[in-house]
Amino acid sequence: MKIILGIIISLLFITNVNASEKIEVTLSKCVDGDTAWFILDGEEIKARFLAIDTPESTNKIKPFGKEASNYTCNLLNNATKIEIEYDENSDKLDKYDRHLVWVFVDDELLQNLIIQQGLGQIEYVYGDYKYLTTLETSELIAKNNQIGIWQDSNYHIYYIIGGIVLIIIIVICFFNKKIRNKVLKKVKNKAKNEIKKRFS
Repeated sequence: MKIILGIIISLLFITNVNASEKIEVTLSKCVDGDTAWFILDGEEIKARFLAIDTPESTNKIKPFGKEASNYTCNLLNNATKIEIEYDENSDKLDKYDRHLVWVFVDDELLQNLIIQQGLGQIEYVYGDYKYLTTLETSELIAKNNQIGIWQDSNYHIYYIIGGIVLIIIIVICFFNKKIRNKVLKKVKNKAKNEIKKRFS
C-alpha cells in the first residue's frame, strides 16, 4: 500500500511541474540580440527570446542591430548562471522549432535588460505572458527617454507632414481648374507616349 501511495504522489508531483519553472542551461552559441543556442539536458536547442524583437544584425543590418547583438552576447558569454523559463500562455516552439523562452542571466530577465537599453521592442505577443507588464514599463521608459532605437521615435512625424503636403497638393489641383487641367494634360501625354512606345 505504501508503495502504491508513493507512486501516486510521485505521479502527482510530475504532472504538477509547470511550464513556468526555471531551468538552468549552458550557452552553446549566441546568434544575435534575441536568439541563442543553449545546452539543455545534454541536447543543443535554439532559443528565441519570448515577447521581444531586436534589430537585425546578421543578414540585413539595421540601426542598433550590432549593438543589440553585442549587448546580448556579452551578457550571455560572461554570465555565471543562465536559466530559461517557458511561459504557460505561449507555445513552447515556434514554426522554426525554436524554443520560445524567457531568459535569465544571473537572476535578471534578459528581455527586460534589452528593452531597458532601447535595443529591442515588445513584439510577437499572442497571450497574457508572465513578464509582459515588466517589459511594457521598461519600454515606456526607454521611449520617453529616447534610448537606443527610440532616438528616432519622431521619424513618423516626417511621414505625417509628407502626407499632409501631398493632400494639400491634391486639393489645390482638384479645386484649381488651371492647375488641374495642366496635370491632366501631362498625365494624358505620358499615357499616349507610353502606348506609342509599346505598340510602335
